[in-house]
Amino acid sequence: MSHTGISLTVFRTVVVVTLMFVGCTQINGLPHPPQATSAPLLVDGVYDEKFDNVDLDEILAQERLLNNYIKCLESTGPCTPDAKMLREILPDAILTDCTKCTEKQKFGAEKVTRHLIDNRPNDWERLEKIYDPEGTYRIKYQNSKGIAMEQIQSDS
Repeated sequence: MSHTGISLTVFRTVVVVTLMFVGCTQINGLPHPPQATSAPLLVDGVYDEKFDNVDLDEILAQERLLNNYIKCLESTGPCTPDAKMLREILPDAILTDCTKCTEKQKFGAEKVTRHLIDNRPNDWERLEKIYDPEGTYRIKYQNSKGIAMEQIQSDS
């Protein structure tokens, strides 16, 4: 897997972990991911799998549910109790490129990222301003999507 693919996978993982149990703080009045505080919750060297079975398809299919997660991410709405766990994990996940994420968390992150970029670009744009102001991961996603499309066309 290329460096671009790995970086995109890492960002996707961070997004899905965030959507599963979000918690943000505000810095200078703007929503911002929390700073790393203590050691994250780890089990056998990976993040706790407690929320790996969250039904992402249900969240993505139900506008109300997804809106609630997005509002939580933006610090404009309440978060579920799961946000306490995220506050421990998210800063470390970002800092370490999600090296402690499970494969299931990485897969879910890709699913959520693709859905947001392809189907909810306005929401993605707002989240991107908070978590990836340079747009690095969107560009990598679009490039990887372009490469995939080129491969499909050349296979035809």
